[in-house]
Amino acid sequence: MLKHPFLDIPYAPKLRHLLSPFDIYDREETLGEEFARYDINLDTDRRRLIEKYIIEKSSDLSYRHRKVLCDKLGAALSDETFDFSHLLRQAPGYYCTLPWGWSEMDNPKGFFEEIYRLTNEWWKEDLQKASLEDPATW
Repeated sequence: MLKHPFLDIPYAPKLRHLLSPFDIYDREETLGEEFARYDINLDTDRRRLIEKYIIEKSSDLSYRHRKVLCDKLGAALSDETFDFSHLLRQAPGYYCTLPWGWSEMDNPKGFFEEIYRLTNEWWKEDLQKASLEDPATW
C-alpha cells in the first residue's frame, strides 16, 4: 500500500492537494501579492503558475505518488458531472486560502485540464515508470 509522503497512513490524494501551493493563508503580503500579479483567467499566466508552483515544487512526491494523483485528476476530468468550481471555494475544515478572485475563475475545469496536460508532459517518465508496476505491490 502506497503511504503518504509525510505520514504513516495510506496515500489517498484529493484534488485540493493540487491547490495547496497556492495557499496564501497568513502569507497575503508575500505569496498573495505575488499571485496578484497573475491573471488566473489567462492561459499564459495559468501555465506559469502551474509550472512554477505545482510541477517544480512537487519534488516531495515520488513517481508513484505522481501517478496516483494524475490518475485521480484524469478520472475527475473524464466525469462530465464533476464540478471543478467547488475545489476553488473555501471548504469547511480545509485551511487553505486561495488568492483573491480564484473562486470566480472563468473556466475551473480548463485550469485543471491544463494541470493534467502539463503534469503528464513534465512527469512523463515518472508516470510511465509507475504504469509498468503493479500498484498492489506499493
